[in-house]
Amino acid sequence: MKKLLKHISPLAPDDSGACSVLYELGGITVICDAGGCAGNVCGFDEPRWFTKRSALFSAGLRDMDAILGRDALLVKKLTLITEQVDARFTAIVGTPVPAVIATDMKALERMSEKRTGLPCLAFRTDGTRLYDCGEEMVYARLFEQFAKEKLPVKPGRVGVLGATPLNTGELTSERIVSALKKQGYEDPVCFGMDSGLDDIISASGCERLLVIAPSGVKAARLMNERFGTPFEAGYPTGLFGEVSAGQGSRVLIMHQQFAANALREKLEAQGCEVTCASWFSMRPTFMREGDIQIKGEEDFCELAVNGGFDVILADEFFKRAAKGFTAKWIDLPQFAVSGRLGK
Repeated sequence: MKKLLKHISPLAPDDSGACSVLYELGGITVICDAGGCAGNVCGFDEPRWFTKRSALFSAGLRDMDAILGRDALLVKKLTLITEQVDARFTAIVGTPVPAVIATDMKALERMSEKRTGLPCLAFRTDGTRLYDCGEEMVYARLFEQFAKEKLPVKPGRVGVLGATPLNTGELTSERIVSALKKQGYEDPVCFGMDSGLDDIISASGCERLLVIAPSGVKAARLMNERFGTPFEAGYPTGLFGEVSAGQGSRVLIMHQQFAANALREKLEAQGCEVTCASWFSMRPTFMREGDIQIKGEEDFCELAVNGGFDVILADEFFKRAAKGFTAKWIDLPQFAVSGRLGK
């Protein structure tokens, strides 16, 4: 029962992560559901609705359509959409129902491409994994599918992978780009945030890639293998503002891995002893000894109460699962946890 949440609300699932990456790329995204999962994505996990429009639809399948797997009906609806919406590709995002009935997503791709004449990307998200799994799936497929041509490298150009609201709490790339420039990155472009499909197609022209969340690592490695484009992990530390935990403090930081790692460096410069943890994926290559992958509420409560920490930096919503922790808690909003944007 590790995944049973008794104190905190559900975390953003993989289908939300997939939709987050696709949101600004100029495609038509169809969530393969009867309406409920699309409601969760639009109502809770995608905050850009207020500032940017996207062609994001629910398949709107009735119960029996979904249960019986009437794929032709979904493809027919998608074809009608392409006649009304100008798009460069289509995408179909899975949810629990197609996962349970074993919908053939590859078949949906082929049927859709034949009917619409547009590239179709279908993703086996199932709503049971966390958002970063869906993001990783989409980033990797997009770069595999569209970043095929070797282009001249533009000096100073840095492609940023992982810039989504779920990872950063930002709605636009403005603060991310500004913070990265202050860190010495000359010409950053955030794939999928204030940029479209053309930036992915021309990604081989980047001098290097900066991965600001674990979900972007697989795509970065693909680009390195295909074109030799170097990549590094990092995070725009300017997004944190001023954070102080007190010299000599034992600190636990809980966020997405690369954000936590970057904040650790800032606090270690203040003389703190820092451990990083995450409820989301932790890449072993970027972990230090003692870093922790949280598996459930009981594990986190044990760590918080008995870990000997003077300070915890994490979204305040996690306090509900840390009963007994009496030391200092510094709120570090994480949109995928609480639906609150960054400070």
